[in-house]
Amino acid sequence: MTPSDASGNRWSDLDRPPLNTTALRRGLLRPDGLWTSVDVVPRTGSTNSDLVAAATSGTAEEGAVLVAEEQSAGRGRLDRTWSAPPRSGLFFSVLLTPGPGVPVARWGWLPLLAGVATATALSRSAGVDTALKWPNDLLVTVDGAERKAGGILAERAGDSVVVGIGLNVSLRAAELPVPTAGSLALAGARSVDRDPLLRSVLRSLEEWYGEWRRAGGDPGACRLQEAYAAGCATLGRTVRAELPGGRELVGEAVAVDGDGRLVLATGDGLQQPVGAGDIVHLRPAPSEE
Repeated sequence: MTPSDASGNRWSDLDRPPLNTTALRRGLLRPDGLWTSVDVVPRTGSTNSDLVAAATSGTAEEGAVLVAEEQSAGRGRLDRTWSAPPRSGLFFSVLLTPGPGVPVARWGWLPLLAGVATATALSRSAGVDTALKWPNDLLVTVDGAERKAGGILAERAGDSVVVGIGLNVSLRAAELPVPTAGSLALAGARSVDRDPLLRSVLRSLEEWYGEWRRAGGDPGACRLQEAYAAGCATLGRTVRAELPGGRELVGEAVAVDGDGRLVLATGDGLQQPVGAGDIVHLRPAPSEE
C-alpha cells in the first residue's frame, strides 16, 4: 500500500478511478427492474457479511446491490479470506429472494447462475473468454495457462440468498496473491473500466435470474443447465474432489445434474454426484490436449 492509499485518497491510483455511484444508479435502477438500490462503500470487511446482516435485520430488500472499492476480509468458500488493492477489481454482493415459486431445493443453482451470467457479460463487455470451474470459480487464460480471476459465494439469509462476486479486473502481475491467480487485464481485456463492466454483469445477472425464476427454478427449462455445462472447464477432465470429512474421490467429471451437482465417473464404473467440496483439475480437458 502506498502512502497516498493509506491516507484514504480515492484517486491515489490514477489507473484505477473510483466507481461512479450516480451513473451506476442511473443505468441500473428502473421501476420494473430487479435492482432496487446500489450502494458503493470505500472499504468494508465483506460485502456478503454486510448484506446478510442487512437482510436479516430487515433493512435491505430484494435487488439490493452493495459494492466495495476495497474489501479487507473478503470471503470465499470454506471461510477462506482474500484481499486485493483498492479499486483493482469488482467486489459486490446482491440480495435475491426467489419467493415461493422456486423450491428451496433449487436455490443451490444461484451461484452457478451467477457464474454463467458473469461469464456471459465479460465475453460481451471485456472480450475475455471466462470459463467456469465447478462450483464457484471464474477462470481466464493468461500466457496460455488457466488462472483464477474471480469467485462466487452464496449465503442464505432467511428467505433470501446473498450472492457475492469477486473479480480481479486490473490486478497486475506483481500484485497477484498466488501464481495461479489472474485478472481481466492480464488476460488481454479490451476494457478494464469497472463501471461498464459492473453494469454489464448486473444486467446479465438480472436476465438469467428472471428466466430462472419464471421457470420455477428448473435449470433445464430456462436452459441454465445447458449454458453452465457449455462453459464449464471442469467437465471432461479427470479431477480430484476433496470432500467434507477429509475424504477424496477421483474420477472424470461427466455432467452437472439437475441439482447442480458435479457427476464423476469413477474407476469402478459408477457415477457419483458431488454436491460440495474442492475440485482439483488433474489433467486438461480433451480439447486442450
